[in-house]
Amino acid sequence: MNLLSLESSTETLSLALQTGAGLHTFDEVTGPAASQRILPEIQRLLTQANIQLSALNGIVYGTGPGAFTGVRVAVGVTQGLAFGAHLPVVGISSVLAVAETAWQEAQAEKVLVCLDARMGEVYHAAFVRQADGWQEVLPPVVCKPQDVPAVEGADWLGAGSGWRVFEQVLSEKYSGQLVSVRPELMPKASAMLTLAQPLFAAGHTQAAHEAAPLYIRNRVALTAAERAQGQTL
Repeated sequence: MNLLSLESSTETLSLALQTGAGLHTFDEVTGPAASQRILPEIQRLLTQANIQLSALNGIVYGTGPGAFTGVRVAVGVTQGLAFGAHLPVVGISSVLAVAETAWQEAQAEKVLVCLDARMGEVYHAAFVRQADGWQEVLPPVVCKPQDVPAVEGADWLGAGSGWRVFEQVLSEKYSGQLVSVRPELMPKASAMLTLAQPLFAAGHTQAAHEAAPLYIRNRVALTAAERAQGQTL
């Protein structure tokens, strides 16, 4: 199956192209420049793989939660490419992508995802690996690090950038329940390919115009004072 995957909800722009000949990836901290970099880098991957966009079976996109601009970039580019090439799409949440990344890189079966949501908050979710995939133990929420939901049991791996920014508060909150903390584990487009392949195979896809972001924070703008302080959404 030939699939293109794109994720830009964090500071890192992550792209992956899977074809019968192999996997091509791009992962780089681009920040706001993701909107300028994403289309040239997608074209570079297609050129590397010697494949045309129209030869793909579909596009996988990151729904968020994450930075508003970054999430909109992924959704908008997906809609444009998929509509023009008549391709189905599948959306994968950024927090689930972190859990899959944690499984692929650390064989973690219980993952507490905390992504830095700016403004002193985190995007939080919890997943447990099952034989047929991931079970969502706690759905995605945005909250202060001291207010993250409780989980049961031990051997949880803490993953995502929120663990770097708020490590002390989160580690105290889950004292005695953590096996390790891996803040460098972020949503990767290659992990999203793994999650999306069964959905494409089963026909659980969307049309291009149905691609949509996952917003769990209601605020869509900062005050002038917050912008002056350098805060971002």
